[in-house]
Amino acid sequence: MLHTHKLVVLLFVLIYLIKTVLLLLNRNESLQSFTRKIKIPEMIISTLFLLTGIYLAINTGDKGTWLWVKIAAIVVVIPLAIIAFKKSNKMLALLSFIILVYIYGISETKSANFKKEVTDGFNKGAGIPTSESGKNIFDSQCANCHGSDGKLGLSGAKDLTLSTLSHEEKVALITNGKNAMRSFKNDLTPKQIEEVTNYVEQLH
Repeated sequence: MLHTHKLVVLLFVLIYLIKTVLLLLNRNESLQSFTRKIKIPEMIISTLFLLTGIYLAINTGDKGTWLWVKIAAIVVVIPLAIIAFKKSNKMLALLSFIILVYIYGISETKSANFKKEVTDGFNKGAGIPTSESGKNIFDSQCANCHGSDGKLGLSGAKDLTLSTLSHEEKVALITNGKNAMRSFKNDLTPKQIEEVTNYVEQLH
């Protein structure tokens, strides 16, 4: 679900970028033609954007301030964008596009100011905990898909409480990744991978 959401968001932003550029260049006929051709795909993408976003907002393991800022920005940008193109207002269209980029930035960094780091035991800029506790690493890096209890199962994530993998296999999986799960070997130290593996093995 997470990957689907990211894809439709990128498509949504791309469509809006094209429309904004055409409007700014006074290519009104081209804009109208593009809008007609893309009408149905845009409706589908917009609907998927909202539905997948709502689903992730409800089920995500990380409901920080960034999420509420993102939701507020979405609520603002939708009517703003509609008015901008209905009235061919270049400034509103440009402002709407900037807000869309801001929303995308919030989603990627999980921060309203685009800074992944937090002050409690995280590496500056990397968003990776340096704490001895594997729970901190799990909550920041794994809970979005696995859930805080390991059972969420977003984006094909396995129920960690039912895992039959050995300790070594879990370490290898976290290190190298598999399928939709990315590798953490460049983000976490071997010690941190060991810590989060130990934490995962405590989940029930």
